[in-house]
Amino acid sequence: MVALGAASNLPDHKTVNPDVLSSLDKSSQVATDALQSRSDDATRASRGETRDSTTKAGTKLNQEEAASEVYLLPLDDYEFTSAFGVRFGKLHAGIDLAAPDGTPYKAVHAGTVTAAGYNGGYGYSITIQQDDGTEMIYAHSRRLLVKKGDVVKAGQVVGEVGNTGYSYGTHLHLEVHVDGKPVDPITFLRGHQVDIQLQMESPYASLAAAAAS
Repeated sequence: MVALGAASNLPDHKTVNPDVLSSLDKSSQVATDALQSRSDDATRASRGETRDSTTKAGTKLNQEEAASEVYLLPLDDYEFTSAFGVRFGKLHAGIDLAAPDGTPYKAVHAGTVTAAGYNGGYGYSITIQQDDGTEMIYAHSRRLLVKKGDVVKAGQVVGEVGNTGYSYGTHLHLEVHVDGKPVDPITFLRGHQVDIQLQMESPYASLAAAAAS
């Protein structure tokens, strides 16, 4: 079994007190509000972009623009094995995606690497901070391909799936933090045209991938 949720000593399974449970509701609302604040522009853009790949100004979205704005799947192929949520009084603060050892994984969104190295129970992990302060954490890696201070693009390969730290089976553990608090990556990414469970990503995936290569 991959990433057993009941393991009480895993760092991505945190003891939950009433304050934390309350903060989960608040952080989910923060994520919703953050997405809503962008929805007017995003909705208007997506209506035009999905039809004719144009922006509001009527110009085609180029590779660099796509790479800076788009969100992507972190892996080309994976098995969704564990969801975000409280189980057995512990918070699993992210989602788990099983893949073979050494499978390359990509940055979901552009940003700056604020941490890269061995991080206790998270094993070899990477934290990438976006321009709006949102952080994404990629954990249990076999190998890291970026270092602190690097600026990365969406779709850029940043590490390899592994089984380091407190982990059972090779998988990528992905967390999303908004205003310093974990939110459900599934809900967050769906707001950016990425569906982890259906393995669907933005219509600009190919443009962003080309820019990142």
